[in-house]
Amino acid sequence: MLIVTGATGHLGSLIVNCLLERVPADRIAVSVRDVSKAADLAERGVRVRAGDFTEPDSLKHAFEGAERVLVVSAAIRGGGALTANRAAIDAAREAGAKRILYTSHQAASPTSLFPPQKVHAATEEHLKQQGVPYTALRNGFYASALGSYLGAALETGTLAVPQDGPVSWTAHEDLAEAAASALTEDGALEGITPPLTAPHALDFADVAEILSRITGRTIARVVMDDNEWISAVVAHGMPRPAAEFALTMFAASRNGEFNATDPTLEATIGHPAKTVHEVLEAALRSR
Repeated sequence: MLIVTGATGHLGSLIVNCLLERVPADRIAVSVRDVSKAADLAERGVRVRAGDFTEPDSLKHAFEGAERVLVVSAAIRGGGALTANRAAIDAAREAGAKRILYTSHQAASPTSLFPPQKVHAATEEHLKQQGVPYTALRNGFYASALGSYLGAALETGTLAVPQDGPVSWTAHEDLAEAAASALTEDGALEGITPPLTAPHALDFADVAEILSRITGRTIARVVMDDNEWISAVVAHGMPRPAAEFALTMFAASRNGEFNATDPTLEATIGHPAKTVHEVLEAALRSR
């Protein structure tokens, strides 16, 4: 049984859809916090069971019959994320999984300026210690994150954010294909992978140029002081803790943490990765 956690999240649901194109539905199981949100998967023949990383006892039943388990990293900020990820990995091992996979990040490091990367690095270390074959999918920075900046850019004609650095923005769809390959193909991706990224790293000046080409109007890149930016977004309704967290991404990017690119993703999925232009076009169409 191939088990995917977090299958009602965006990445998890895409991974399950990719799996359904590769293997019979009765070989696929999902572990979700709310089974009602995965009713469509159950109708398609996927085994759906309740499982919550923050309630480890619930995972024994959810992971029953595991052959391979993909732990989609917990969407929790702070130390709770590491505790939850460890609990899921431990449960997968105890269920007898022959391979445990985890959605890590290209910049996983205990010294990262972006807090989630510290969690990913510690989770990878825990995964390596289980005595079970494993895969840590070092996913490129999710290009969908750019969507949160579109509204203000279109309204004001400026992409006004703090100083940044190049980021290898990568589409969820491509990363889902890679994860499905790792779950279904022996030797596809093993151990800690190279960065699974699109082939180009772009900064926000590049993103502004792309938005200008797509929309046919000038979107100017404006560099804001860190504190000025936090004050501005808080004034527009963003909670201060969320703003301070978002700022760490800019700090890490200008420190070069997200600048790596690698051909492994495209080699694994067998076609060119989606470009930022394609991702932004789709995001604008859906607005």
